[in-house]
Amino acid sequence: MIWLEWIALLLLVVGSAFMMIAALGALRMPDLLTRMHATTKSGVFGAGLMLGGVALHYLEASITARVLAIVGFITLTSPLAAHAIGRAGYYTGAPMWRGTIKDDLREDLDAQRERGEG
Repeated sequence: MIWLEWIALLLLVVGSAFMMIAALGALRMPDLLTRMHATTKSGVFGAGLMLGGVALHYLEASITARVLAIVGFITLTSPLAAHAIGRAGYYTGAPMWRGTIKDDLREDLDAQRERGEG
């Protein structure tokens, strides 16, 4: 079963690489929205790969069940949290990158301000 250990190692290394990409994205991207996009996409994928490597290494039902629960929780909560933080950042006036072409929330924000909600 040495090949399972090699596959687990590969999953851990590739997952670590995706986590490094997420960290670099958080440092290098120009504004809040692009930083969150980089961290949530590659962060969730990297964490899933690393946890898959852990489950494959141990091959125990209890650990695999925990890994599946953790991956499911991360997959559901990370995009929702990023959306909420991004929306809050947008509405509080976090500066956008000057290269941003499309701003779909501007009309929504203007309508809320006209109604006196924002």
